[in-house]
Amino acid sequence: CHTEDREGAVPYAGGRALKTPFGTFYGPNITPDPKAGIGRWTEADFIRALREGKRPDGANLYPAFPYPSFTHMTDADMRDLWAYLRTLPPSPRANTPYRLRFPFNQRRLLSIWKRLYFRPGPFVPDPRRSAEVNRGAYLVQALGHCGECHTPRNSLGAPRLDRYLAGGKGPDGKDVANLTPTGLKKWDDGELKDFLQTGLTPEGDVAAEAMDEVVRNTTSKLTPVDLAALIAYLRSLPPLPDKSS
Repeated sequence: CHTEDREGAVPYAGGRALKTPFGTFYGPNITPDPKAGIGRWTEADFIRALREGKRPDGANLYPAFPYPSFTHMTDADMRDLWAYLRTLPPSPRANTPYRLRFPFNQRRLLSIWKRLYFRPGPFVPDPRRSAEVNRGAYLVQALGHCGECHTPRNSLGAPRLDRYLAGGKGPDGKDVANLTPTGLKKWDDGELKDFLQTGLTPEGDVAAEAMDEVVRNTTSKLTPVDLAALIAYLRSLPPLPDKSS
């Protein structure tokens, strides 16, 4: 999201377009550049953005930045992510302004949206579930923010929790897979692990463009233990139909 979709683009320097029903968002520059990036942010500013969905000046961030998922990260993981971003080469690439339709271009209205749909706070393990399933839940719900694409949204852009991870149309209008047992029942654990590591399906097909990028940059980097936990969590979900009635 923070790297332009073109050859030679500077990693994390922003510019990636995300087309939505509300207009087009552009991923911002999150390199340590003091003017174009987040070089003047403090660690506390960064954690506030992830946990509360707010900029350093206190203004609300649009949930195109998936803070409704990132809010569930632990403080330790937020600090580690901040430390990594500080090691990136700074880029002076200026941010591209959002192109949103009225009234969605009125940032002050986000306060209402957040009161309706945003519940901040770190992930709380379910004592009824195993440690493995809880670890998988944390990876999917917080770090992986899988629901941001794989959960359909209502008319105001909020995830439909009754259809959590059930697929349908993603935020860019493209079809995304059902990740509940309904959508994964044809694959055994080994096949699912192979897909998340290589992007190849059991039939020899390749992942769609967006998912291929997720595999290359994210799921293929998981440790075997975390990969098994992620799959265990997905298997534990209630099976939901591919399309809502």
